[in-house]
Amino acid sequence: MITQFMEELPEGKTTPDFTRKPIALTIQEGKFAYFKAIVVGDPTPTVTWSRANGEIIFHTDVCQQKYDPTSNEHTLEFPKVAPEDADTYKCYATNEYGRAVCTVILNVIEVGFSKTKELQKIQGEDATEFRKRLKTRNPDGTREEKTMDANEKVWEILLSAEKKDYERICAEYGITDFRGMLKKLTEMKKEREEEIAQFISHIRTLKPVEVKDDDCATIELDMDLLDSGSKIFLYKDGVMVPFSKEEGEGMKHNLKQVGKKYVFTIKNLSKDDAGLYSVDVEGVNVFSTDFKVPEVDFAVKIQEVKAEEREDALFQCVLTAPMNEINWYGKSALLTNNEKHEIIVSEDKLIHKLIVRDCLPLDGGIYAAVAGIKSCNAWLVVEVEKDPAKKGKKAARKTTIAGAGNDEELLRIAKEQQERYQKEMEEKAQLAKKAQEEKELAAAAVRAKQKAEAEAKAAAKAEAKAAAKAKRAAAGKDGAVRKTKKKVAGAGADGASGATGGVVGVGAGSAAGGAAGATGGAAGATGGAAGATGGGSAAGSLAGAAGGGAGGAGGVGGRDGSGAAGGAGGNEGGDVEGDSEVESDEDSFEDSDEDIEGEGGGAKGREGAKEGGEKGDLGGEGEEGGEKGEGGEKGGERRKRARAGPLVPDTVIDPGVHFHAGLSDCKAIIGEAAELECKVSSEECVGIWYKDGAEIQASESLTISKEGCFHRLKIHKVTEENAGKYKFEADGRKTEAEIAVEDPPRFDKEELEAFKAPVTIKKGHKATYKLSYIGREPIKVQWYLEGEELSSEGNINIETSDGTSRLLMMKLQHKDSGEIKIKLKNVFGTIEAVSQLNVLDKPTPPMGPLEIVEASSSVIDFKWRPPKDSGGCKIQNYILERQQVGRNTWKKVGPIGPEAKYRDSDVDHGRRYCYRIRVETEMGTSEMMETEDIQAGTKAYPAPPSAPKVASAFKDCINLTWSPPADTGGTSILGYNLEKRKKGSNLWGQVNPPNEIIRGKGFAVKDVVEGMEYEFRVSAINDSGAGEFSTPSEFVFARDPKKPPGKVLDLKVTDSTYTTLSLSWNKPKDIKGEEDEAKGYFVEIRPAENTDWDRCNSNAITMTTYTVKGMKSMAMYWVRVIATNDGGEGVPQELDNYILAMPPPVRPRFTDAKIKSFMIVRAGNSARFTINFEASPWPEVTWLKDGVPVSKKVTISNAEGTSQLLIPSAERSDTGIYTIIVKNIVGQETISIEIRVTDEPKPPGPVDLDENVPGTVTISWTASPDEKRDDRLHYMVTKRDSVKRSWNTIADRIFNNKFTACNIMPGREYQFRVYAKNDMGSSKPSESAKWLIPAKKEKFTVKMPESKACDLQCPPKFLVPLKMHTAPQGYECYMSCAVKGDPTPHVTWLRNNISLNTNTNYFISNTCGVCSMLILRVGTKDTGEYKIVAENALGRAESSTKLTVRE
Repeated sequence: MITQFMEELPEGKTTPDFTRKPIALTIQEGKFAYFKAIVVGDPTPTVTWSRANGEIIFHTDVCQQKYDPTSNEHTLEFPKVAPEDADTYKCYATNEYGRAVCTVILNVIEVGFSKTKELQKIQGEDATEFRKRLKTRNPDGTREEKTMDANEKVWEILLSAEKKDYERICAEYGITDFRGMLKKLTEMKKEREEEIAQFISHIRTLKPVEVKDDDCATIELDMDLLDSGSKIFLYKDGVMVPFSKEEGEGMKHNLKQVGKKYVFTIKNLSKDDAGLYSVDVEGVNVFSTDFKVPEVDFAVKIQEVKAEEREDALFQCVLTAPMNEINWYGKSALLTNNEKHEIIVSEDKLIHKLIVRDCLPLDGGIYAAVAGIKSCNAWLVVEVEKDPAKKGKKAARKTTIAGAGNDEELLRIAKEQQERYQKEMEEKAQLAKKAQEEKELAAAAVRAKQKAEAEAKAAAKAEAKAAAKAKRAAAGKDGAVRKTKKKVAGAGADGASGATGGVVGVGAGSAAGGAAGATGGAAGATGGAAGATGGGSAAGSLAGAAGGGAGGAGGVGGRDGSGAAGGAGGNEGGDVEGDSEVESDEDSFEDSDEDIEGEGGGAKGREGAKEGGEKGDLGGEGEEGGEKGEGGEKGGERRKRARAGPLVPDTVIDPGVHFHAGLSDCKAIIGEAAELECKVSSEECVGIWYKDGAEIQASESLTISKEGCFHRLKIHKVTEENAGKYKFEADGRKTEAEIAVEDPPRFDKEELEAFKAPVTIKKGHKATYKLSYIGREPIKVQWYLEGEELSSEGNINIETSDGTSRLLMMKLQHKDSGEIKIKLKNVFGTIEAVSQLNVLDKPTPPMGPLEIVEASSSVIDFKWRPPKDSGGCKIQNYILERQQVGRNTWKKVGPIGPEAKYRDSDVDHGRRYCYRIRVETEMGTSEMMETEDIQAGTKAYPAPPSAPKVASAFKDCINLTWSPPADTGGTSILGYNLEKRKKGSNLWGQVNPPNEIIRGKGFAVKDVVEGMEYEFRVSAINDSGAGEFSTPSEFVFARDPKKPPGKVLDLKVTDSTYTTLSLSWNKPKDIKGEEDEAKGYFVEIRPAENTDWDRCNSNAITMTTYTVKGMKSMAMYWVRVIATNDGGEGVPQELDNYILAMPPPVRPRFTDAKIKSFMIVRAGNSARFTINFEASPWPEVTWLKDGVPVSKKVTISNAEGTSQLLIPSAERSDTGIYTIIVKNIVGQETISIEIRVTDEPKPPGPVDLDENVPGTVTISWTASPDEKRDDRLHYMVTKRDSVKRSWNTIADRIFNNKFTACNIMPGREYQFRVYAKNDMGSSKPSESAKWLIPAKKEKFTVKMPESKACDLQCPPKFLVPLKMHTAPQGYECYMSCAVKGDPTPHVTWLRNNISLNTNTNYFISNTCGVCSMLILRVGTKDTGEYKIVAENALGRAESSTKLTVRE
């Protein structure tokens, strides 16, 4: 299936497609299986694989995805296919234009007994047991206090690790069965998910330990806890770690929760913080992560970098130990390798660099490097372009790098660190090797001791057995006795040899193996003695053999060769004794070749043991004795043995030449030089260089040199043939490195310098860029203009041939100016080159607004802004023209230079001038900018003063004051003009005479009329004249000052609530000369606990009522009212008593018009009852059931003026009388309601019928099961007989179980039903059997009365005639009438005596004598007389009407 992502594809681009699809496969388990696919598409598609069930585990032992570039084959391989690999697989090929999908099936045949399955089964059981051990908890959910072992750690790590890390973790902890691990891990994960689900609904975003740049590490996880109170524990290596939940506390570990995100923080990091951290919730492990602290620090820290705008910045540091990567932070954000930030690591992994590309002001800040738990930081300072001409423009891209230049020093330090690191590693390796050897020696001694003890036991047992055999042999023939003696003698000699071997073992054993050697010697001696005392018996031989074996064990205990010799001697005795024992067991009395060989071997054994013993005693080559001893066993053959240790134990061995610094892999570029270097411990050392196993010598292209301890191999000009593995060998030591030859794209240096030179051309011309390059093909060539990639279209042409690329840009505009960049990329790297393109054009007009520096009577001085774009050229001149406003001619002022300012002194005072300004560059002259009119000698008037204020008012004088204006117009204020206006008038009149200005800032207005109301305004005067008037003052009466009013009268509270208080009062009395009329009122309140009064209204009110709002419920307040007028505020009038913020006291009463007293509720439903009431103050509401408080299952909801009782799920036990009591300080009120909880009753039992009295039937039934639980249950009886066949109620509301039915007639069949009824309804009926009383049959005769025939025929007659109709034009008209007649008359409709029955414009119908006609749209043509005629055989009838159409 192919999916296309866009409707139309670009030319030359295609969606992915399969030219070869993978084929379904059925294969036996354990075989090699693979799928192959070939895909095509432009651009090249990306191929991925997936499976239907689960995910594919990519591992070398499980599954691998490969790609062969030569055949374009994508392969999915299974090295050893297993049954669990059987599935449906999908292959996806995707590019930016579409996706292709192909499905294939893999079937795996299982064969015979599967060890893997059995192993997995056992491992599954082990996993369960191991999981139980992991879950061992204390009762409070915490783990047992014990340190975790490696096996427990690895499984906790795997349970929380990502799949890509499985292989690394298994290699680290030595797990080799990868498939078994996956099976076991799957079962453990499933079990843990079930446990986690008990406490956590969802868990996600598990982040392992991450070291930050502020000397702390964090563990992050997002989880939704089912119970927010669940306990969270943190463990390190199985031991609980205490932590705080507040950042301010001084604990090392901290937990911070933000919503569903939990962040554990480890502060003040040190080496002791390394370990396995586990997070548990209520005793269930949810996440584990392994925190490793590498032994690394910064030898050179990053330094502060100052970079210019659009320049690259470089941070670099040197580590004390190699690391593949470190974390870089920019402004506390983790940085990754991208176009903006480039992270570089040296080959020795010691030098780490961060390059910040194209620095902008926003990139400035603190940058940090974090290696392990160590960190360092430094500032990046980006210096912004300060040239005002370039302000706001994008600066050109710079190719320099700030912060570079100390590479040699860093390399020197890195080299020293590498040598120190390698030396430390060698020392650690030596210590580890020595510890391993000591461990192996100790283990060997223990094993030898155990072997000697076992052999001693065996020898004792064999001795007893040989003694028994010797006793049986004593009864044999003489010849047999002699033969046996001969053999025993030989065996005795061999036993002596064994004893000698034992002695050698004792003498040669060193301090390290002394115990084992002594044991062997003792056993050997015992064996020899047994051989001697045996007197030719086989017992001596057996003892000798035992002694020989023990002597061998003793030899192992020694640290030098003499101990080994003792062992050899002992073994010979054992071999000869073995021959004798076989013969004795078989009771043979004949000579044989085996006996002779045994004797000869025994002799040689004795000689070898003796010689070995002598040399062992003298401290010589004890092993020679062993060789001779072995000669006895091998029939005289000699075998060379290696020495097991040095001759003299205390001799110091020279370790020889070793490397202080080995070779390092390097990458070399074709055509450039490459060098390999190593350092040995001796200057006299001479080494040999090899390439791919073959020795190499110096040549013209290759130099081999030696300087002291340093050996170097230098290739002057690298070619592809120089790639390979190089080895340097000296004194048996060797070091290897690989030279990888790369061929990245490179530019020709001379052409690159020419390319970097800026190109300047004129508008409309063309620009050409051409650059040669070399490098491994294919090379992708890209051209950019200001960061946007260019393509061959329009006025751009890009040509790329072998080793050359050319960019041609035609018909260029000024907007095309900018940075030109070429970018080359192949598999080995990327290179860029940058140039600058300047396209010259005419400048744009100068920019406003105009800034007037001076505009006096003799000069006009002004400035303007330069053009937004000068066209890439330098401004040569500004050209000005001037026009006097009112004239049509323009005067050319001429070029004034490149400065954007002009001072015009040739002006007339008071005249207005306009200017035109153009910009002149080498490319021409711009369009003009025309200025606004500028007046020479402009007058500056003062600003308005402040509004006049009334200082005092009398009936014949009003005193005013004001403040001078803030803006005086540049000159001093000479005086003021004052105007007045009466209220209601539009005319202002000047107060001061026109020729006499007011010099002060106040004035007494005496030209006023008593009782009139005035307002005033004032204007300031300077040298230019009078400015604008101020805003008017407030209105003021011309009258003498008033007296403050008296107290208000009759202050009282009219209403109150819990938050408001309504007041009313009367005006105070007006006493002439003492108290004037009140103009307004202020209301003030004071809480009882305060001493300050709060004014409720900021402005005086004129009404004599006011409502105070925002009071606290049931709070105590003091209230007063103050009258005010122009003379001031009067004396306050307080209420006599304090006021409580509450409504007036009201006795509780219920406000519902009708309150139910009885409620029926079906069992299981909710019962809800609401009571509305009013009371003040707020009452106490109590609900009772049958006189006691309601149970907890009943919900009571009280609100203002209402109370509700709710029984969520009613039961029969909830039946009862519920009483509500509403009580406050005034009184109380109660009301009761009966709530009956019931259900539809169950039907009564069987129904019986009995006839006690003739003509009656007694019906009786068994009571319904609900009768005892429901006192309102009763019964209803219905009857049906064979005549009526319908059920009729004959009795209802029967409260017993019996009823007698009367009027039972013989001969009829009766049946009865009984229903149980209650307040909810009726039950299903219980039916009786049929009841029949037989009746005597009498003969029945019927007398039929005589009947007369009826004649219904009649002529037509209209029962309802037609009516007159008047209809609007365009509307419907409906006519109808009713006619009767027998036989049915024929009806005809006529208009103006013309039949309409066949006219389709009229809808005519006749239904049961009702005749109708419908006209859908009435028109003028429908006007006229309408007639209906009804005819039959007996007569004829007519009815007519007229239709009038109204327009």
